[in-house]
Amino acid sequence: MDASTLALSRVHKDWLELFPEEFKTTANLLNNIKDFAPNLEDVFKVFEIPPSSIKVLILGQDPYPTTGDAMGLAFSVKRNEKLPKSLQNIFKELHSDLGLIRTSGELSDWQSQGVFLLNRYLTAPIGHPLGHQKLGWEVLTDKVITHLGKLNVVALLMGKPAEEFAPFFKKVVITPHPSPLSAYRGFFGSKPFSRINDMLEEPIKW
Repeated sequence: MDASTLALSRVHKDWLELFPEEFKTTANLLNNIKDFAPNLEDVFKVFEIPPSSIKVLILGQDPYPTTGDAMGLAFSVKRNEKLPKSLQNIFKELHSDLGLIRTSGELSDWQSQGVFLLNRYLTAPIGHPLGHQKLGWEVLTDKVITHLGKLNVVALLMGKPAEEFAPFFKKVVITPHPSPLSAYRGFFGSKPFSRINDMLEEPIKW
């Protein structure tokens, strides 16, 4: 089994029916790169859930470019891994917003509730943030993002690159990025989690 076939085994059939050529094209990228995050079998993990189950999009840029952290969901890390700074800041705002204390950075429980944690670029070379920015992932991910805009999904867009997709969504929450460089420029105090839940019939249990 080659790299592309293994990676695609995680993708729900509804996604493959929607974007067959885009998945084929981007999966083939995996046959030509090495030493990247996340692990090969986790590259398409975000697509395990069908489009019909998605209620919220949280858009990231690319995976954590460190060995053992990224696990296929934007901002999430493997269980028991140390929390990266951006995720620490997300959890600080979660506590400020809703009074919730969260210690695990593994966000699969959000995914299971219909939160789609998508990175625009699905891989990153180890040690090089945004190193795969021009690899070609947006052939798939940009179409996925615009498709979600047609499904009445609530979008959380953090930072200027993510904000570019705001026109595609009727329900959108825009904040600065939670990175240490920008968290104090308006992310803290933005109350994204309560704002998202206010737009949903059934709130997310963050």
